[in-house]
Amino acid sequence: MARSFTRAELESYRDREVPDLLPGPGDPDLRLLFVGINPGLWTAATQTHFAHPGNRFYPALFLAGILERRIDPAAGMSDEDRDHLRSRGIGITNVVRRATAKASELTPEEYRAGGLALVETVRRARPCVVAVAGITAYRAAFALPKAVPGRQPEPLAGADLWVVPNPSGLNAHETVASLAEAYAAPARAAGILPGA
Repeated sequence: MARSFTRAELESYRDREVPDLLPGPGDPDLRLLFVGINPGLWTAATQTHFAHPGNRFYPALFLAGILERRIDPAAGMSDEDRDHLRSRGIGITNVVRRATAKASELTPEEYRAGGLALVETVRRARPCVVAVAGITAYRAAFALPKAVPGRQPEPLAGADLWVVPNPSGLNAHETVASLAEAYAAPARAAGILPGA
């Protein structure tokens, strides 16, 4: 059941970090690493990636068949939810670690530092595929102003690299169905979904 927070409660989570969701000992190998822009305040409050009730990330993953069961993280993700993601070979991180109310609060320097940190995370976690959720964040983090969504021509630290749409409810021209279609492509490349 979704929690509710006052604006003051959410503001108290500004600049907090949310731990990466990565495989632990005994988990299957990391096949697909999703990369958000940075945690929102709701995400920081629940310590759960993409947790805002208006975010379409988990509904899109379920519709695409990437997840085999529904996950509703608005009140915080359960250990079973995290285990399900890991069992599917899925991890989650962010370009910038600190929480803000809006991504527009991030500086160009934070994006560039986040891009360098992401390369290190990918080197360490060794996913098959990386999917950055947000073309603007990708362009800023890697100084590639002309990059376009989809599969990128160069790998990232050895991983196949994709840029997919941001699932935030603020990204109004995307729907759960269009996000599901976009997320299915890197999931097929990672071997989570069948076929290419």
